[in-house]
Amino acid sequence: MNADGVRERAGSLPREPGVYQFREDGTTLYVGKAVDLRDRVRSYADPRSARIERMVDRADDVEIAVTDTETQALLLEANLIKRHQPRYNVRLKDDKSYPMVQVTAHDAPRIEITRDPDESATVFGPYTSKRQVETVVKALRETYGIRGCSDHKYAGRDRPCLDYEMGLCTAPCTREIDLASYREDVTAVERFLEGETGILADPLRREMEAAAEGQNFERAANLRDRLQTVDAFHGEGGEAVQSVGDERAVDVLGVAIKGDDATVARLRAENGKLVDRDRHTLEAPGSSVDGDSVPAVLAAFIVQYYAERELPDALLLPERHGDAEVTSWLETEGVAVRVPGAGREAKLVDLALKNARRNVGRRDECGMLADALDLDAACRIEGFDVSHAQGTAAVGSNVTFVDGSAEKSEYRRKKLTDQNDDYDNMRALLEWRARRAVEGRDDRPDPDLVLIDGGEGQLEAARDALVAVGWDVPAVALAKAEERVITSDREFAWPRDAPHLHLLQRVRDEAHRFAVQYHQTVRDEVKTVLDDVEGVGPETRKRLLGRFGSVENVREASREDLQSVEGVGEKTAETIKSRL
Repeated sequence: MNADGVRERAGSLPREPGVYQFREDGTTLYVGKAVDLRDRVRSYADPRSARIERMVDRADDVEIAVTDTETQALLLEANLIKRHQPRYNVRLKDDKSYPMVQVTAHDAPRIEITRDPDESATVFGPYTSKRQVETVVKALRETYGIRGCSDHKYAGRDRPCLDYEMGLCTAPCTREIDLASYREDVTAVERFLEGETGILADPLRREMEAAAEGQNFERAANLRDRLQTVDAFHGEGGEAVQSVGDERAVDVLGVAIKGDDATVARLRAENGKLVDRDRHTLEAPGSSVDGDSVPAVLAAFIVQYYAERELPDALLLPERHGDAEVTSWLETEGVAVRVPGAGREAKLVDLALKNARRNVGRRDECGMLADALDLDAACRIEGFDVSHAQGTAAVGSNVTFVDGSAEKSEYRRKKLTDQNDDYDNMRALLEWRARRAVEGRDDRPDPDLVLIDGGEGQLEAARDALVAVGWDVPAVALAKAEERVITSDREFAWPRDAPHLHLLQRVRDEAHRFAVQYHQTVRDEVKTVLDDVEGVGPETRKRLLGRFGSVENVREASREDLQSVEGVGEKTAETIKSRL
């Protein structure tokens, strides 16, 4: 469509607010809003940038929708952008920050946490805390036995799966429960998610009291913590983004742009304290060459993100978004917008900018990995590896990556019982991590994905540990020889230059490095500590390690236990205790 064509089409348009779409063969290329449709569309006869000029050249038609108000035009624009994902708009590419719970429309409905719900499903949320949602959904499944398996695993079964044995499902697949009774349980679950907390809290409370009466205090404490989560789910901010008035809720936005990708980091402050943070990726074609890139990204994000959410009481921005319609909408909704220059608010904006810059360009590889493995997200990955020397000085490593970057403050390591069995070592390492998570003794959030350094055998050992403990996190393995990604039911051979493969390789290599480093430390400790003990020669040292498994166990052994080892008398046992 040339300039004359644009002017001719604009001449037939009304001077009213509305939304316009530039289209090519029925495909929407660009969506815009206007206070005056005729003037705005006519302005495209003289495009503002090379990107818009290319869009106009491709377009063969302009379609409009008239609205009553400018605010309606603003929100309709946001909806059309989300629906059509037009190539030339700045658009929110993935909004995976807030999980939702869906109950599917099957004859035997499935409950699951998702960020992309089915159209036919009954959906609840969104919620701010994925960990809180996971706790509640697990409690619902344990109480009402609603299935969480895929359709593939559900169909054609002749006996119940492990979830039935663990009390997580009543097995409608094999009619261990009739469908009418099962649907009654589904209805109870939906009633809880709609706000009827007592449906889940009451049975949990009864079970907690029974455990306490039976002096099963560890179980009672676990149920108490779960009950607190359930009680808070509806009443203390479980739902995402609730406006609370008097500027008690403030959102802080930071923007970073790299190529055609932009990241917006959002911090949430309530009553003066940071309570939440997340990052969102937008496709911003041409933003790296357009002069108004940051304001355009801010304006697009504000409308697309908040069109379906409660607005905060105030927005703190790194610079003005410059969109008059967005300004009018926010003013109408009573949202204060500030660009702070100094003080605490300016520091918050700086923090949001740092969050955005850290993520820009990286969300793609995390998103690609999540898509490739059919996961809700892959932003938080924990990698595991074991290292030993023919069974001695066995150790395990546990590294953490967040948004593609190593979080070294969240690395952990574990001394393992000395044995020359990689599978058992991996099983022990994963069981250790899983128990700490399930029992609430690990202060780190659950990962989106667990990565095992090894092949099918190591993965199977790790999955055995996860199932045995009941820690429900997805796990895959990355084999070094052919760089194959192995899951529970298939293998992937991704291209060598795939960004999501590179992400897994970084995690795997770091887990290996950390394990080898710790193994060398422990090995050196074994060599120097025992070899320097008077009266302990190579053969006695070997027998001590064979008897007790590790230097740590030798250190903790009693004198009597030490003397039970051939070659260790009273004097040598005393020397070992003194030296270690």
